[in-house]
Amino acid sequence: MKFGFDIDDTLIGLREHAFHIYQRKLNQQVEQEKFDQLDRVEIHELFSMNDQEGKQMWEDSLEEIYFTNCPLYPGALETIQQLEERGHEIYYITARPKQHGEQTKAWLRENGFPVLDSHFFYGMKDNEKVEIIQHLDLDYYVDDKPGVLDTLAKTNTNLLIKDQSYNRNFKSFPRIIDWHDFLQNKMPDNQF
Repeated sequence: MKFGFDIDDTLIGLREHAFHIYQRKLNQQVEQEKFDQLDRVEIHELFSMNDQEGKQMWEDSLEEIYFTNCPLYPGALETIQQLEERGHEIYYITARPKQHGEQTKAWLRENGFPVLDSHFFYGMKDNEKVEIIQHLDLDYYVDDKPGVLDTLAKTNTNLLIKDQSYNRNFKSFPRIIDWHDFLQNKMPDNQF
């Protein structure tokens, strides 16, 4: 079978990692609870920044956010490794910018993820991710963004959403809260 995965906020906690970096860089302490309840992907409003300031802060911090010690979600790595050990094809499809693609691939490998060059796609907008996913004819795809998954709803791909505060009102797809449960409980027929 073919399994596709988004990376940021699906396999790794990138937003929360950025949240902690922003606190340090801006010397501002924001309650974790406020982050946990944020109903949008962008985090800058927690630091009293407007969208333009937030975009600039994100761009100025991107290297540090992407390539420092961003935590993996518990069980995500083990799930991917088990799928690969069982002979399934693993694809990574990320909207990370082109200039960060090769370094992202290396970072994933350094952290133990099985990555084949031909199964790693990056440097596209969310709508372009959809085209790649359809072209690959994936059996399963996991992402955190409702807009990406919603666009794929009429395909044959089994879609799952990684639970985040900003997607909790989206009820259309099975939800991954704990990666440890992915292989046992979330997959139809447990055929892999």
